[in-house]
Amino acid sequence: MKAVVYHGPRDVRVDQVPDPSIEAPSDAIVRITTTNICGSDLHMYEGRTNMEPGRVLGHENLGEIIETGDAVERVRIGDRVCMPFNIGCGYCKNCECGRTAYCLTHNPDGFGAAYGFAGMGPYNGGQAEYLRVPHADFNCLRLPEGRQKETDYVMCADIFPTGYHATQLAGLEPGESVVIYGAGPVGLMAAYSAVIKGADKVMVVDRHPDRLRLAEEIGAIPIDDAKAPPVEQVLDITKGRGADRGCECVGYQAHDPEGTEHPNMTLNSLVRSVRSTGVFGVVGIFMPEDPGAPDDLSKHGQIVFDYGLFWAKGQGMGTGQCNVKAYNRHLRDLIADDKARPSFVVSHELPLDEAPEGYRHFDARDEGWTKVVLHP
Repeated sequence: MKAVVYHGPRDVRVDQVPDPSIEAPSDAIVRITTTNICGSDLHMYEGRTNMEPGRVLGHENLGEIIETGDAVERVRIGDRVCMPFNIGCGYCKNCECGRTAYCLTHNPDGFGAAYGFAGMGPYNGGQAEYLRVPHADFNCLRLPEGRQKETDYVMCADIFPTGYHATQLAGLEPGESVVIYGAGPVGLMAAYSAVIKGADKVMVVDRHPDRLRLAEEIGAIPIDDAKAPPVEQVLDITKGRGADRGCECVGYQAHDPEGTEHPNMTLNSLVRSVRSTGVFGVVGIFMPEDPGAPDDLSKHGQIVFDYGLFWAKGQGMGTGQCNVKAYNRHLRDLIADDKARPSFVVSHELPLDEAPEGYRHFDARDEGWTKVVLHP
């Protein structure tokens, strides 16, 4: 089959690789019809992880089941399904508690497994024609029949639940204000989730005009941090009080307007722009090891955090990858009933053969390249 294969920093190619096969009775094989390039794929693309060459990328996947193992009972051949980026077993302590992002059995190097992702097990991704899905009954979300709304449903694999998760970690309630750092796809999904949940003011900090325009189109207040310090702008909008809640949707590769990387920048901005006793949720990726970090401290996943001010303000912080299965059914139903259209973030739909170009433009943050969808 054709697949997008990682060969090294900024070197992905569409190669011919062996088709996946049933390896356990609970497996299914899915013919991929839609798969996304995610912002977290760029960490690997840029060489900022320990991703080994030869792996197939892609953790936002949707397609049709074409084969099942003997133990698969709930999903059937012909079902159209979307897979959470988390691979869960369904029976370990964490999976049973709904914390499927931290499955204890499927990552031989620790906890938490995912498709085509550095440090999260040996699994190939779905930027390919076919994908093996372990524990298919547990990991497949069945979708309505037909190809309608496919670019909406595929967002339920990661970015829509992850954006929603950011607002949940922050404890956002209807009528509250929230500031979101980052207007990439996940930040836009956090803003969209906040709007769906009835937030009063949704402020989105970024400096890319195309992304800020999308934030404004869904009812958020765009804040361009290249024009003035974002904390000052948030405090001005909230009459000096600060936002009730906050979401971090950038991660360890945050840059200032001049292009200098500061892994701690967005976290410390949240401490200063969220009110006392406010809470923020952190879904931007922070790695325990970062070989390309700008300093020795952050190479080991350590950053300088304004903990004194955080403590003095009595703030709270929730962190971690999204447990997609906690939200994907609800979000699927919002899409099915025309209450949500997360595909508004999609700027480009490309055939699989054009994936390297998609990676190049998305990585460069070229104007108009906000979310890339691939169709094998």
